[in-house]
Amino acid sequence: MQRHMVPFLLGMALLTRAAAQDANEGESKRIFGIVPNFRTAPLPSPWVPLSASEKFKLAEQDSFDRGTIALGLLFGAEGQLMRSSPAFGNGVPGYARYASTSYADYVIGDYLTEAVYPSLLHQDPRYFRRGRGSGFARLGYSLGQIFVTHADSGRTQFNYSELIGNATAVAIANAYYPDNRTAQDAVVKLGTQLAVDAASNLLKEFWPDVRRGLHRRGEH
Repeated sequence: MQRHMVPFLLGMALLTRAAAQDANEGESKRIFGIVPNFRTAPLPSPWVPLSASEKFKLAEQDSFDRGTIALGLLFGAEGQLMRSSPAFGNGVPGYARYASTSYADYVIGDYLTEAVYPSLLHQDPRYFRRGRGSGFARLGYSLGQIFVTHADSGRTQFNYSELIGNATAVAIANAYYPDNRTAQDAVVKLGTQLAVDAASNLLKEFWPDVRRGLHRRGEH
């Protein structure tokens, strides 16, 4: 077995263990036992805003969850296999740089989009699951939440925290990614991150439906 496959296999083992633990807990704090799901909530009625400390608590939960750590390890291995940053080198030292920077991307992005900018701009970082209507309507709603969010007042407005937060995270990443620092690379990275967040919203919206289907299948 090649040495660069070991971190990948370790990451997969951690993900499998996290999924099994989540199933045993009977909670829905992680999607497929991996993706953190702490900031998903039903729309409160009457409206109850989050304090700044509560926003930072959400960012902390997402950033230091076992699933986020496992994802950092896994995508660090993927980055090394694809040699996405040749300056990081090879072998264990190279993987350590890939994994640490991959995890740093998650932490910085979470804090900027869920805590720092939502606090400064008085926006709510939660994803409010719709949970009703046609699948197409829910699909459009979940993807649209990248661009639309709630203010602390409860009114809907453009999601500045998502866009500016991710743009700032991309700019910060230039400090520890020595390769691919052009403006075009930055635009691609920002677009990729927004697409990832949109996919995450999609999972958050439909996860209860998927979980119920998996539970019913397990009973047969």
